[in-house]
Amino acid sequence: MWPLDAGQQSSECLDVKNLDGYPGVMRDEVDRLVEAWRRERPDLDLGPMEVLSRVSRLSHHLDRARRQAFAEHHLESWEFDVLAALRRAGAPYELSPGRLLRETLVTSGTMTNRVDRLVARGFVSRLPDPRDRRGVLVRLTPDGRSTVDGALAGLLAREQDLLAALKPAERDRLAGLLRRLVVPFETA
Repeated sequence: MWPLDAGQQSSECLDVKNLDGYPGVMRDEVDRLVEAWRRERPDLDLGPMEVLSRVSRLSHHLDRARRQAFAEHHLESWEFDVLAALRRAGAPYELSPGRLLRETLVTSGTMTNRVDRLVARGFVSRLPDPRDRRGVLVRLTPDGRSTVDGALAGLLAREQDLLAALKPAERDRLAGLLRRLVVPFETA
């Protein structure tokens, strides 16, 4: 069951298995896919498809919005990820390469290549680690900081657009529900 649209004054819920009796209720492509599968395979529980197909489609739209926001700042997604990890670290905006690996979930060789490319663009610099004579730290430069700050603002504006149909309380509820789904994967 799903709550009625905000414009409909009722405490009842609608049956998502049959939306035809509810004029004005928005339908999406997943509704059409699920209806077809229900017709062809009424023996299957299609509930997971109703949720996860929408998550997958939303992920596609989010990926496109991210690419657009980053392109406006002449960044690739991976560049934003590294710069954002450094920015979140707080002043002086530096991390060891090992910590960057954990923050961005890439291999050591990949991170070395990424840091090299970001150094060449002037977004980060390498410094000796004062706590380890053999180690280095990767530090965000002022240009890197202004670039990642601008890209983050652009990204958040696009994410606001993606969530515009939800009220703040609905966004909070959705965030909580998604957290419940994600946490087991991140603690495993």
